[in-house]
Amino acid sequence: MASERASRLARLDQPREASRSLFGRPAMDPDTFGRFAEKFARYMGTAKFLVYMTVFVLLWIAFNVVGIMNHKWDVYPFIFLTLMLSLQASYAAPLILLAQNRQTDRDRVALEQDRASYERNLADTEFLTREVASLRIALRDMATRDYLRSELRSLLDEMEQRGIQMSVEGSRLPPSADPPLAFEGPKPT
Repeated sequence: MASERASRLARLDQPREASRSLFGRPAMDPDTFGRFAEKFARYMGTAKFLVYMTVFVLLWIAFNVVGIMNHKWDVYPFIFLTLMLSLQASYAAPLILLAQNRQTDRDRVALEQDRASYERNLADTEFLTREVASLRIALRDMATRDYLRSELRSLLDEMEQRGIQMSVEGSRLPPSADPPLAFEGPKPT
């Protein structure tokens, strides 16, 4: 059994077993405790908590000043009440700090996600700006409809000045401009 344990300790690909003490430590999940701390801190920040705490302190003082059947468990300086409130404050402060730390972690993650989203949006915007600029350059070099109409109109005017007439049904080229006949090649014998 000792050699089996030694071989397990020598293996680096296996996690070590937790050492067990005589009484054993209670295992506490940090997220569970953090959620408890947040709920506690949230509750302490409500008006309901302040009202309950005020009622508790007033009842404590009233019962100890008047006494129930002449029994006073905490006389005038209210030392036990002070001790209880001090204990509550000593536990509340770390719980509130833990809740604030968890909120800070959430804020940091949200900030990193926002920053990444901003960088993606900036890259997309820069890409789209370059694309729009290239489209503008390409469109500037293209002939527009008005430009084509004006060029066709000037060609038509020039042709009319030279005496070439165009009919509506089609165009007839002058005899000097007849296309050459296609070469048919040698005829078979």
